Amino acid sequence: MSASLLQLPPLHSLKIRSNFFNGGASILNKPTTTVSISTTTPSIAPLQIRAMRTMQGKVVCSTNDKTVAVEVVRLAPHPKYKRRVRIKKKFQAHDPENQFKVGDFVQLEKSRPISKTKSFLAVALPPKNSVRTSHLVPKELGIPLEGSAAATE
Repeated sequence: MSASLLQLPPLHSLKIRSNFFNGGASILNKPTTTVSISTTTPSIAPLQIRAMRTMQGKVVCSTNDKTVAVEVVRLAPHPKYKRRVRIKKKFQAHDPENQFKVGDFVQLEKSRPISKTKSFLAVALPPKNSVRTSHLVPKELGIPLEGSAAATE
């Protein structure tokens, strides 16, 4: 009795009822069902996601001709601890005039792929606080100070 339980039918007699195994349908084919959208809702134009078009970073290597390596630092939450951590990533950027040196801060703009690893263009940033300090700090306050009033007497 146990010998009949272990005996299997021949493989050619097995029929698999899936269209995929019989060559009818592919996994890559999309289902034929369609989803209808109600016409009462107004049509909204699809939003374009423009993420990471420009980034700012510090030049860490400029030895190659017309290429600089730029390190970009960003803050992102840690997946487990939810604390913001610094994430550093290096990008290769195109520098056509070889104007950037190590330590310069540049802005990376997305462009067409220039080579296998270069798809950014390095652009100079205006120096920080150069305009602000000249406008906000007055040369003289216009009121006499205690020390200066005592010195004039």
